[in-house]
Amino acid sequence: MMHIFNRKRRRSLTSFQVIIISFFALILVGTFLLMLPVSSAHGEFTSFADAIFTATSATCVTGLVVKDTATYWSGFGQGVILALIQIGGMGVITIGLAVMRASGMKIGLWYRSTMQSSISAPHVGGIVRFTGFIIKTTIIIELIGAALLFPVFCADFGVGKGIWFSVFHSVSAFCNAGFDLMGERGQFSSLTSYAGNSYLSGVIMLLIIAGGIGFLVWNDVKTFKFRLKRYSLQSKIVLLTTLLLIFLPALSFFINEFRYLPMQEKITGSLFQSVTTRTAGFNTLDLTRMHESGIAVMIVLMLVGGSPGSTAGGIAGKGMCSALKEGFRKTPFAAPE
Repeated sequence: MMHIFNRKRRRSLTSFQVIIISFFALILVGTFLLMLPVSSAHGEFTSFADAIFTATSATCVTGLVVKDTATYWSGFGQGVILALIQIGGMGVITIGLAVMRASGMKIGLWYRSTMQSSISAPHVGGIVRFTGFIIKTTIIIELIGAALLFPVFCADFGVGKGIWFSVFHSVSAFCNAGFDLMGERGQFSSLTSYAGNSYLSGVIMLLIIAGGIGFLVWNDVKTFKFRLKRYSLQSKIVLLTTLLLIFLPALSFFINEFRYLPMQEKITGSLFQSVTTRTAGFNTLDLTRMHESGIAVMIVLMLVGGSPGSTAGGIAGKGMCSALKEGFRKTPFAAPE
């Protein structure tokens, strides 16, 4: 009976509606977990408003916080936030499809179509196999990122905390989330204590870019290696646009901003701010000291966001704007019998 109900329910929903509802459900689960006393460092209940804001920000990888992640949340609470970032970055549908595939369930056309819409894939063919590629690519890049960050955090916080900090910031950077655990050095300080560390800034930037260019581009990289001419048109446009959106704003920041810094920090800070502004939400420099022209550039970068089928947000990133606009007025997709 439940199977028949679920099948009828699927017929009444479009792929876009399923994506939105899935994100909403994940946010509600995260909100409930973050409200529990075990999630706060002082063992107290967190208000619904603060919990749902944090859960929404983590799931939608925006990086905005009302409670300092390091000092307010317990290890369990930070783990919940990290899980929301990971699932939100890769996509709820991607995770769900991966679980279905691992459990041996049959994946019908309706699920494949929903996955196609979720990651902005050009066609349905091979979408299940591509889901596995997304999971593997994410794990590999995040592990490499954590390994590269470990020497810095280990030296500053010890082995145990260094491992946790490395994993957390690697996932947060790759998923373009912007959450950090640097609150012990000053609440809401982000990565400002590492403003002069070009190595850490470089690793974080590479992780942000890796997540922001999207899995469709990484699939072309895997398939065609350095034969750029064989890349899809989308991949070519994404790579070219990414380069322009990194170096042109960085040049603007270098010329107009951060004049109070030494040359090396100014170069690193300009590049970092150009990369992180599009969706990641980290910062290594005091943004309140930026001029209005620099803030205007940042607003444009935040609006653009990342690439289709990536871990990033923005106009191009998730396609959620089109989901909200189109999803509730399209003819429902008929699920296969």
